[in-house]
Amino acid sequence: MNKELLANQEKCLFFNLDISSDFRYFDTQDDLLKKIKQEVGLGKAYIFIDEIQRIENAGLFLKGLYDRSLPYKWIVTGSGSLKLKEKIAESLVGRKRNFYVPTISIHEFCAFKTDYKYDNLPEILASEETLEENLLKEFMIWGGYPRVVTSVTSEDKKAILAEIYQGYIERDIQLLLRLEKSREFILLLQLIANRSGQMINFSNLAGMTNLSSPTLKKYLWYGEKTFVIKEVTPYYRNKEKEVTQSPQYYFNDSGLQGFLLNRLFEDSLQTDMGFKFQQLVFHMLFKLTENTISTIHYWRTQNQTEVNFILNYGLEIIPIEVKANKMKIPKIERSLRSFIDIYKPNQAWVVNRTLKLEIKIDQTTIRFLPWYDLFDMEIVNR
Repeated sequence: MNKELLANQEKCLFFNLDISSDFRYFDTQDDLLKKIKQEVGLGKAYIFIDEIQRIENAGLFLKGLYDRSLPYKWIVTGSGSLKLKEKIAESLVGRKRNFYVPTISIHEFCAFKTDYKYDNLPEILASEETLEENLLKEFMIWGGYPRVVTSVTSEDKKAILAEIYQGYIERDIQLLLRLEKSREFILLLQLIANRSGQMINFSNLAGMTNLSSPTLKKYLWYGEKTFVIKEVTPYYRNKEKEVTQSPQYYFNDSGLQGFLLNRLFEDSLQTDMGFKFQQLVFHMLFKLTENTISTIHYWRTQNQTEVNFILNYGLEIIPIEVKANKMKIPKIERSLRSFIDIYKPNQAWVVNRTLKLEIKIDQTTIRFLPWYDLFDMEIVNR
């Protein structure tokens, strides 16, 4: 965006509130406007402000600027989402649009690693087995933080993940949230990292972390709102036979997850491949359903029959089974067949490494899909 604006000769001004020489202009709104007028005048301009959470009462500060009807477009960024929302949300009702900038997706990662040469990435990955394997493994180990992706050596990647981790703990957890038990919070994240995609027992976690159940749930909520983990709730219609309460969690970035577990090496995938691949598919599904009414759940019965994901979009549902192996022939697991028998969905997916075909079970179309076929797939009305 910045490059496009500058290329079009638009006036732009940048402030980083981590830099003291920039921060000094934010004592009052008049101080800031005086500086802006000196730099870009009173005409149209784009004003970028990073680390806005450094300002006390940031929402009121920005509201005062917005309400002056100035010819400036304000682009405000920052970390510590909980604090930002607390300071800004109420003050800027009707005056703002929120954008969440996630880490790099597997699609973006593959495009970057192949120098953006291919418009048909799924076809390339389907035909080049070694390329598919290498890209998949690298992403599942190191994740999608941009500086990690662009670093070359393992040592550099580890150092950057350590820096990201330390910044998260010191800034978001200790400074912004002011948690009294930051050690317990980190232990909780490590336990969740080791249980990715598994049902969570709050009582067990509370005992292992020495946290009360309410505090434990609050800390998990903090983990979500600071974009470290995501919660997946169960799908159910029969409360007597199906799990209704216990959530599952997935890490937003597999590199940070590996750092917390000290598993930043390829051999770790020998034991983690299934869960890491399942987590990867979850994030691909999440990207497909963002900005829609669709929701993602898992399904499990009291006798432990389970389907990895249930896509729920209105009146339609899609059960999705995830297999980390290179399937050669279509195979339907008992759990998925059980869900189909009960709910009779129009379609079901089996996301795997290689197999692509469709079969029919009664009125349900079973689609076997390689993971890269989820790039930019349209779910609704298919």
